[in-house]
Formats: sequence, C-alpha cells, structure tokens
Amino acid sequence: MPSLTDLTQHSDAMAAFSKDRLWELFDGDRNHLNIAHECVDRHPTDRIAVRIAHADGRDETLTFGDLKMWSNRFANYLRATRIAPGQTIGIMLEPSTLFYAVLFGAMKAGCTAVPLFTLFGPDGLKLRLDDCDPALFLAGPEHAHLAEPKPGRKIVTTNDEFHAALERESDTFTPLTRASDMAMYQYTSGTTRLLPEAIKHRHRAVVTVMIAALYGTGIRPGDRFMCPSSPAWGHGLWHGTLAPLALGVTTATYAGKFDAGRLTQALSDYRITNLSAAATHYRMMRMDTHAAVPIKISIPKLTFTGEPIDSDTASWAATTFGAPVCSMYGTTEVGVILVNYPGASDFKARPGSLGKPVPDQRVEIHDPTGLICPPGQRGEIMLWRKNEWFPTKDLGYTDEDGYFYHAGRADDVIISAGWTMSAVEIEDILLKHPDVREAAVIGEPDEDRGKVPKAFIVSDRLGDNDFTTELQKIAQTRLSRHEYPRLIEYINEMPKLPAGKINRKALRERSRTNIDLGESA
Repeated sequence: MPSLTDLTQHSDAMAAFSKDRLWELFDGDRNHLNIAHECVDRHPTDRIAVRIAHADGRDETLTFGDLKMWSNRFANYLRATRIAPGQTIGIMLEPSTLFYAVLFGAMKAGCTAVPLFTLFGPDGLKLRLDDCDPALFLAGPEHAHLAEPKPGRKIVTTNDEFHAALERESDTFTPLTRASDMAMYQYTSGTTRLLPEAIKHRHRAVVTVMIAALYGTGIRPGDRFMCPSSPAWGHGLWHGTLAPLALGVTTATYAGKFDAGRLTQALSDYRITNLSAAATHYRMMRMDTHAAVPIKISIPKLTFTGEPIDSDTASWAATTFGAPVCSMYGTTEVGVILVNYPGASDFKARPGSLGKPVPDQRVEIHDPTGLICPPGQRGEIMLWRKNEWFPTKDLGYTDEDGYFYHAGRADDVIISAGWTMSAVEIEDILLKHPDVREAAVIGEPDEDRGKVPKAFIVSDRLGDNDFTTELQKIAQTRLSRHEYPRLIEYINEMPKLPAGKINRKALRERSRTNIDLGESA
C-alpha cells in the first residue's frame, strides 16, 4: 500500500486516510517518540534542511547534519548545566543556527521548549516567563536583559562565549522520550486575557500536524517549501518548521524586520515551489511599490492562514504565481480542519472558500439553536470533537457543493438597526479602492441604531471628506445601500498582534477612548 505522501489526489485522501496510517510516516510509535529525532536525526545529513532569508540580505543554509550536530551539543550542554528533563527552556531568538540548536536540543534532552517572539517588550515577556517558569532563558544580546532575574532561572546570552561552550560539548546524543512527554509550550497571540493561553504540546503532536501538512499546505517530498511567519507562533512553528522537516522536506524562513522585496527575492533565489504565508505577507508583496522588477516566479502550491485574504490580493497572487492561493482554516486548540488540498488536481479551490474538511473530520454550520444550517445560511462553524460539538467562535456558511466560507469572528458581526452586516465583507470592498493600504471595520455603539460600522483606514492619501465619500459610495454600490461604514477614521498605522493579525481589540479601545473624550471619529 502506498504511503500517504505518495497520494496527491483528494479522492485518494478520502479513501486511504486513517490516523493509524499517519504513524507509518515516523520512526517512533505511540509509546516512544521524539520530535527532534523525527524532524532532524533520521534524515540524510547532507540534505539541506533550512534556508534562512535574513532581512539584511544574508542567506543562511543548514543541512540536517548541521541541525543534528548543534542540537546534540545543546542537549549535552543542558545535561552539563544540570537542567533536568521536564524543565522548560525559554527561547527568544530569530531563526538561526542557534535557534534550531536550542529548539531541537531542548526536546532531545526531554525538556519543554518555549519559543518566544523577539518583538516582545519587558512586560509581555515577563507575563510569559512567569507563566512557564523556565529553568533556562536564552536570548541574543539585544534581548537577554529583558528577562527578570529570578532564583532558579539561568539567563544565557547567546554570544561568542555561549557558542564556544556549545562547541566544547559532544555532538553525539540519543534522545529517549515517550510520545506522551511534554515537548513544547506555544503561546497564542490572542488578547482576550491579560496572558494569552499557553497551548501545551506533547511529542506525539508532530503526528497530528501531518494532517495539515499533507492536506492543508500540500507538502510532499521534493517540495521546496517556505513559510515566512515567525516560528514563535503556531503557523511558523508547526506548519513552517516541524511539519516539513518531519517529512525530510527542505524549508525556508525569514529572520528580522519584514520587507516584501526581500521575501520575493528569497522566493526566486530558493526556487520555492510551495509557499505558506499569512494573508498580510501576500498583501504586502502586492502593495510593494518599490519592487525593482516584476515578480516572475511560478509557485504551484500557495496557502495562507490566520485571517481572511481580500479578494484583490487573492486574485493578484493567483495571477502572479500561477496558482490559486488556498485557505487552510483551524484554531490553535484543534488544529487545521478545513483545507483546499493544494496539489490535488481533482479538487478545485473556489475563490473565497475555506475548502472542505480534512479526512476523518466532521465540520458543520449550526444556528443558535444547535440545528445544522442549510447552504447559504450563516451560523457558527462547529467541529465534532470528543463526542460533542466544539464551537470555533467563527461564523461561516456552506454552498450547495459543501464548500465552507468564512463570515468573520462571532464578535465581528455588526447588527445595525436590525440589519446584520459582516465586517469582513466591508473590509474586502474598502481594500478594492486603489488608495487604501489597509482597512479594518468594527461595530461602533450608536444610540439610534445599536451599532454602526466604523472603518479604520491606512492610506498615503489625505483622509478628507472627498475620500470618505468615495469609500462609502464604493461600499454602498458593491454591497448594499445600508452596508457601508458610516464612520471612517484615518490612522497612520494599523495595530497588529505579534503574529501579524490586525488587533481589533485595540481598535475598539481606541474608538471607545475617543468617544469618552468627546472626539468625533
């Protein structure tokens, strides 16, 4: 029977998939498994594992042999410094040799790796360090001082001295962990709590992520894969790093301050055939007015996740790279559940669609009473999980052929004077205006209507009455007479969550503050 990696068609996936067959892709079993062994040690040492496009123009290339050597040395370093299995290791590093050495070395030694975003300030970092309480915190010279000293916590700056210490360690190490042992903590970028929740992953989680790899990003042996998202977040860590490496596929990433031109150069230089990025990455490439030459790169598999992509950017990506840009949808808690099966010639990705459920997964749209919605009717996306329906807190609908569509977060629906409006739909229309760089819509409290749509606009054009009238008319003309932003505020920069999504909570708080101060929006 062929391996799941040999099957590329949607029909084959539906007929041949089983969770048991996922385990055939790994050396380990349900009792003993180690993520670092599966992602690093078992692959040919001379094969390229990771390419890193640095913002300053440098390229860094690491083989599986490099990853094995440096991660073994770090695992031995942990033993030498008496860091015990089960303790947590905080990692505040950009993608680099040392980042992968620490990430995989920590898991080899039976410790719990905790990747941390390099743009965290002292308060954001403190919240997470207090929560995961690492025995060891590693960061570059520019970040190490941000960590608060604490008894039982060793703070290490990854300077030349640290590098020399690693070189003195043996490059031989045999990981011995159970599949049920804790491997990693991953912090979400949500803002509903003072401290975003840490999702705790055991070593066996690398098996589950293969569902997203095979059917969400369509990774197969021989691909030249790239994910420019930071490995401090779920997309860059699981989909962009662990999933391709577990399959022995060369992956590429981005380090440093994002620049659209640098990314497109890397796509060309690395001859990428499979790109998985955030919607923002595609949008910034489209809006890059400083590109020296037109983009001429054919990429057969394109995917995005994190937030919806506007229709103009989706059309641009399809025209520019020669393939439809496919959504893959899920949550940090349940993983990827709706995909477009990139690379499957028998599955047609529909513009704007989330696709269909991954194999062996049951997904439905439910109304507030718990009944399944007929095609075209909006409700909440629900997942059958552990013998009950699990709410995703996202709205959606299906079409007559069973494709799913996103209709925004449940709290992004705006009910105004009895009309139900979608913030996502209004944003998509506003982004079609050539002078709009970014747009976000929220519901603004209104005494007469309950709420009215308010748009925040980033543009190089002056935000005067003429511009406001143009934006309102385009929405009224292309959506409906009532579905348009009655209020528009022009801002210099859109607030973003660390993972790159628009921070709608910050926009609501900004708007609320303006109202409290008596300012007009």
